Amino acid sequence: MPILGAKHLRILSKQPNPNPNPNPNPIPHLTVTSIPTHDYAKLFQLFTRNPGSLRPGRQLHAHLILRGVQIDAFVAAKIAAFYSSSADLRSATLLSHQIPRPSHLLFNALVRGHALYGSPFDALGVFRRMLALGLPPDHFTFPFVLKCCADIGSLQAGRAVHSQCLRCGLELDLYACSSLINLYVKCAEIEDARRLFDAMGVRDASAWNALIAGYMKVGDFNAARQLFDEMPERNIVSWTAMISGYTQNGLAERALGLFEEMRSDGSKVKPNWVTVVSVLPACAHSSALEQGEGIHSYACELGVDLHPTVLIALLTMYAKCGSLVKAHKCFNRIKENDKGVVAWNAMITAYASHGLGIEAAAAFEDMVRCRVLPDAITFTGLLSGCSHSGLIDQGLKYFDSMRAVYNVEPRLEHYACVVDLLGRAGRLVEAMEMINQMELEPGPSVWGALLSACRTHRNLEIAEIAANKLFILEPENSGNYVVLSNMYAEAGRWEEVNRLRALLKGSGLRKSPGCSWTEINRKLHVFFGGDKAHPQATEIYLLLEDLPKKIKAAGYVPDTSFVLHDVSEEEKECNLITHSEKLAVAFGLLNTCPGTVLRVTKNLRICGDCHMAIKFISKIYEREIIVRDINRFHHFKDGLCSCSDYW
Repeated sequence: MPILGAKHLRILSKQPNPNPNPNPNPIPHLTVTSIPTHDYAKLFQLFTRNPGSLRPGRQLHAHLILRGVQIDAFVAAKIAAFYSSSADLRSATLLSHQIPRPSHLLFNALVRGHALYGSPFDALGVFRRMLALGLPPDHFTFPFVLKCCADIGSLQAGRAVHSQCLRCGLELDLYACSSLINLYVKCAEIEDARRLFDAMGVRDASAWNALIAGYMKVGDFNAARQLFDEMPERNIVSWTAMISGYTQNGLAERALGLFEEMRSDGSKVKPNWVTVVSVLPACAHSSALEQGEGIHSYACELGVDLHPTVLIALLTMYAKCGSLVKAHKCFNRIKENDKGVVAWNAMITAYASHGLGIEAAAAFEDMVRCRVLPDAITFTGLLSGCSHSGLIDQGLKYFDSMRAVYNVEPRLEHYACVVDLLGRAGRLVEAMEMINQMELEPGPSVWGALLSACRTHRNLEIAEIAANKLFILEPENSGNYVVLSNMYAEAGRWEEVNRLRALLKGSGLRKSPGCSWTEINRKLHVFFGGDKAHPQATEIYLLLEDLPKKIKAAGYVPDTSFVLHDVSEEEKECNLITHSEKLAVAFGLLNTCPGTVLRVTKNLRICGDCHMAIKFISKIYEREIIVRDINRFHHFKDGLCSCSDYW
């Protein structure tokens, strides 16, 4: 914007520069003519409305001071609003101390500026000073003050401001009330938020959206949906709040269904890049690759597919759906200037989840070369990748560098990764020593990693220590009882097996059922262990009954250590056939063309026998099969697995 426009010449005029060696880019010397003081307020209002006007605004303010123009409270408020809108909070604050009798308008500008561009604590300090001077807050003041209370999560401060609203008679003002609802929602006081909402005579979209987000936050999805359906007019925030709420609470099908409803012709509101980012994790959660690809295509139609946040969300979705190649393509499409720590973390974590520790380490080194500082999330992915790939020395080196080189304090998840790193390699004594030397109190993730390693390497002595710790830390987790019980059974200690089973039964805990699912033709098919409820159950079981003959001929030997030890060998083999991941793979073989990649997701760790069987299936049926379990991905092809049996 030019320093002075032609329309302002009646107020300000240029004077010759007396400097004999003029600057090639001189700042005009300004002279203030004799005009009413309030006309200056109009100029500052003009500067406020035009971004990038900080310099000419400062010039005008400086000339007012140099010419001795008396700045009254009204003009001072306009100057403060100008500085605050330009994020020059220091100048605005200094002005408030220089004016003998500042108005509440000036303080409104200060509160707004600090709320938007500064610190919420500073904004609250300005508000307290305003009250101390006896200046009355109004419906412009309270929304920003309440926003600050919500930002810092202070229910006590928010209630105090609420009482001020009551004193001023503004509790049910549209903007103040919407801000109060948002405050109570963020502080998880949903009943107070609902009471205010019900008392409002007129409601705007922000009040509806805040309450919808509140119900989603506390898990009351039905109340959120009811509000959403009752809204007189939904906006983009309404739709995104619902989709994001479903996604964050693990209701992937509802999120995807609502997104499709939004895309339909009947909806007046079309998704934007924020909506796309909100729904993609639902695809990742369900391993719904085909639906994720459809959303990617739609993002291209919207023209938001190159937005860096969308690309990171797509990267994560593809990685969690088993398509690492497409994930890497998304990473490469992010501009170098936009590749911050979040983008690098997503790529490193993707490599780690697919068991590619070498690639994860290489990405970390590239990240450091690009002068992007790693954070705690970076090291979680990096150490996990090293653990899954057996990079023991490299993983320990990275762990030691966290604090020493990058000033990142190790957290429980980092210790859990290192315990897992050592445990997978059979170095259980070292893992135990690390736990004993931890500066933090070991949590379930740490002891759980040790117990899993003990199960793999059949170390019952250390397993008992880890399991007993877990029984105290997470008594509701039945999986820990099952692991130790199976280890006792392997050792023939049936008294201990019966004791644990009785303990498990007496506590009311039930073993988490194995569950696997696969997406075919954009529809998810879910299978539980021993499940016969699927419409194609007969065909699936016929294929599985015939399967052992084929794969045994290729060298497969059932590993019956993964089922109960107090039943016959024949029963054990029968139990193995009905594992959920085998059911899902069989369904995929029956319903896809030869050569189609099969993708299966399991809610627990893949069974060792299933791991071995699927290797043979991939060879006999000439299929690539990708199984994602709770820990990582397994890519089966030509009778081999990407994990190289190190998992």
